Amino acid sequence: MALEEEKTTESSERTVDYGACWLEAREKMRLDMGDPVFDAWIRPLSFVGAEGNEVKLSALTPFARNWVDGHHKQRIERALSKESGEAVTVAIAVVPAQKPAAPVQTAPAAAPAAPVENGTEGRKGLSHKVQQPTQTFETFVSGPANEFALRAAHDLATEDRNGIPMLYIHGGFGYGKSHLLNAIALEAQKRGRKPLFLGAEDFMRQFLGALNRKETLSFKEDLRAADVLLIDDLQHLCRSTYTVAEFLHTLNAFSDLRRKLVVAADKPPTAIENLSADLRARLSGGLVIGLDTPDRATRLGILKRCAAEFARTHDFEVPVGVLEHIADSERGAYDSPRDLVGAFNKVAMYADLTKQPLTVASACAILGQAAAAKKVSIEDIQRKTAEFYKLELRDFQSPMRARKVARPRQVAMYLARELTMRSLPEIGKRFGGRDHTTVLHACRRVVALCDDDAMFKQEVDFLRGVLSKGTLPLAA
Repeated sequence: MALEEEKTTESSERTVDYGACWLEAREKMRLDMGDPVFDAWIRPLSFVGAEGNEVKLSALTPFARNWVDGHHKQRIERALSKESGEAVTVAIAVVPAQKPAAPVQTAPAAAPAAPVENGTEGRKGLSHKVQQPTQTFETFVSGPANEFALRAAHDLATEDRNGIPMLYIHGGFGYGKSHLLNAIALEAQKRGRKPLFLGAEDFMRQFLGALNRKETLSFKEDLRAADVLLIDDLQHLCRSTYTVAEFLHTLNAFSDLRRKLVVAADKPPTAIENLSADLRARLSGGLVIGLDTPDRATRLGILKRCAAEFARTHDFEVPVGVLEHIADSERGAYDSPRDLVGAFNKVAMYADLTKQPLTVASACAILGQAAAAKKVSIEDIQRKTAEFYKLELRDFQSPMRARKVARPRQVAMYLARELTMRSLPEIGKRFGGRDHTTVLHACRRVVALCDDDAMFKQEVDFLRGVLSKGTLPLAA
C-alpha cells in the first residue's frame, strides 16, 4: 500500500521539461516538413515558457504569428503532445528581435540610423523590374487578337476591390504581355496603390537568396505588402521546386488578402511543365487569356504608331505604302508586334542614315534577307537540331552540361542567332532562361570549332541548309 501511494505521489509531482520537448519536436517537424517550409516558419519561433499544459512561443512579426497560427499551430501542438506525453496547447505572441546594445560612445555621436525600408530597418526591400513609362494602356495597339486581354488588364488595374482578382495572360514572345503588365503597374501606381512587378527569374533569385540568408519572412512580408503583384515569364519559375512551392503560398496569400495578382507566360497553365498540380489548378481558376497573332489592321496600326514616333525624333517620315508592305508580309515573316517593330526599325534607320529615298522596292531589298530568315523559328531550329543529334527537345532547356547535350545546344543557339532576328536575351530565354552572355559564348565557340574541325563544320552547314530550305523531317 505504501509503495502504491509513493508511485501515485511521484506521478502527480512529475514535471515536463517543455523546453527540451520543443527542441525535439522542432527537429522532427523539420524532417517532416522539409527545410524550406521549416526555415521559413518554424525555425524563427522561440520557446518562452509554459503554464500548466500551455506552451508559449514567440514570433518576430505579427504576420509570422498570424500565418503560423492559421497554418502550422495544430502540427506544433501534435508534435509537442507526442514528445511530452501530455495534451498540449500552444499560444504564440509577438516578440520583435532585440537590437544589440550600442557601444559606449567616447567620440562624436554615431551616424543616423539607416532609413526604414518596407518596415524593416537597414534591410533592402525587394527590387523589381524598371517600369517603362511609354508602355501604357494608351500606347497599346489593340485588335481582335488582344482586345480581350487589354480590357481585362485595364479592368484589373482600375478596380480597387471588385472586378478581376487574378489574371493570367499567355502568348508568344513579343506579343505584348510585358507591355500589359507594365501598363497595369503604371495605372495602379497612378491610383495610389502599390504594385510589385517581378520577372519570374527575379522572384526565384530573390527568394533563394532570402532562403540562404534566413530572411524568408522579410521576403514574404515585402511580397504581401503589394496591392498588385505582377509576375512576368512564369515559365522560368518552374526550374526550382522550392520556388514553385513558395509561389503557391504567395498566390494563396494574395487570395486570402483579396489583393490582385497578374501572371504572364508563353503558354497556358495546362501546358507549362514542372508546375505542381495544385498550382496549375489555382492558376487555371483565374481569368486565363491568350494573345494571338495580330491581324493586318492591327499590324498596320502598330507600324503607324512606330512611324509617328520615328518622325517626331528623327524628322523623317516613312511612306504609308512601305508600312502597308510590311503589314502585308506573308504569314511567318513578322507575326508578332516585336517582329514588326524590328522590321520597321531596320527600314527606317537604313533610309535615315543613308539619306536614300524610301520606297516599297527599296524596303523589299532591305528586308529581303530578313524576311526569308524569319520563316525559320527558334522552335524549328531546336526541333531539327535535336532530331539530328538524337536528343529530346527538353534537353535544350535543361541545366545538363554533358558534352553530348551542351554541344548541340550551342549549335542550336548559333543557328538561332544566324537565321532569326531574335536578340541574344530572347534566344537565351528559349534555351532554359540562359542569359545573353551564354548565347554569345556558344556562338563564338561554334565559330571556333568550325575553323578547327571540318566534320563539325559540315554538320553545322548541313543543318543551316536544311533549315534555310524549309526541309521537313531529317529522318523518315
